[in-house]
Amino acid sequence: MAFSVIDGHPCPPICGSFWRSVTMSPTRASEDMTIDHVEFYVESIENNIEWLVNGYGCSVRSTSAAGPGDVRSVVVGQGDIDLVLTEPVEPDHPVAAYVRRHGDGIANIGLRVPDAAEAFAWAVRRGARPVAPPLERNGVVTASIIGFGDVAHTFVQRPAGSVPFDEPVHAGTGLLKVDHFAVVVEPGQIDDTVEFYRQVLDFELTLAERIATGDQAMFIKVVQSRSRAVTLTLIESDASTEPSHVDAFLKDHGGAGVQHMALSCADIRSSVRQIMDNGIELLSSPDAYYALLAERMQPARHSVASLRELNILFDEDHDGQLYQIFAKSVHPRNTIFLELIERAGATTFGSSNIKSLYEAVEGQRYRDTN
Repeated sequence: MAFSVIDGHPCPPICGSFWRSVTMSPTRASEDMTIDHVEFYVESIENNIEWLVNGYGCSVRSTSAAGPGDVRSVVVGQGDIDLVLTEPVEPDHPVAAYVRRHGDGIANIGLRVPDAAEAFAWAVRRGARPVAPPLERNGVVTASIIGFGDVAHTFVQRPAGSVPFDEPVHAGTGLLKVDHFAVVVEPGQIDDTVEFYRQVLDFELTLAERIATGDQAMFIKVVQSRSRAVTLTLIESDASTEPSHVDAFLKDHGGAGVQHMALSCADIRSSVRQIMDNGIELLSSPDAYYALLAERMQPARHSVASLRELNILFDEDHDGQLYQIFAKSVHPRNTIFLELIERAGATTFGSSNIKSLYEAVEGQRYRDTN
């Protein structure tokens, strides 16, 4: 994998011949787009290896040594999941500035496309702020733009048939790929963010809802690449209601960012049991949720009793069913956390689970502060 630190680097001028070479439409890029990698900026690589390798069963796939005044990085992963952990060596490096502002968090979502240079050119033409122009290294072409908040997107073009890493001989915990990202945006910014992804990356709006519980509420809008391989669940607090964990995230994180990342698995019960055995703490759901579950829907893959035992949520959409569970944040600011999801045909999200997640996170926030 060719990965690099890009946050804060100026983008040099791009020559006219590059712009004249653009022939690919943004629709084509969106139709073929997948997640290439996810880069975390972190204060300590070792702490995150403890979390991701010892907890979630990922393997160390690659390391890079730091140069003078540079950063060091480690790639951990499982299945088609590649997570780049980047740690600053010097306190004046842009990565260090990111960590001071936000704490550990996702700073770059890599998007694999057929032509990185053309995807970059289209995005910039349509209003994206450039970060790093096209660069070819060992046959891999990358180029970067800003997405939301301080989070960048790096377009990645790899030679046909190549793979970033050989999968280590390691059983893992059954995790397969990145399913989606939940992104908290500043109040009043959700519609502008939707339009950015629609206009710049040719994503589609696939879900829009207002979720209320008690005296709190939030707006949810889901944008997806046309390939449906890249999904962002955008979240904005309803400012007319009482503050919630969404507002707390913005305060603790220092602005917009990824609240959680969902990883798919083939058998969620098996994966949950394994990560629990590894010491991962998961958010619980009230017994009333499961008491009502059998009245609303009938799970096809797992019994209600087995879901209740492990606190797994269940829902469905018009295409099928899905099972989800959310882990407790392990970061000092109580910001980013992970989700496990098993899809049994479902392509979007059920309203019941979104509401249940909201309530579970609120419940954990209450317990942490009382």
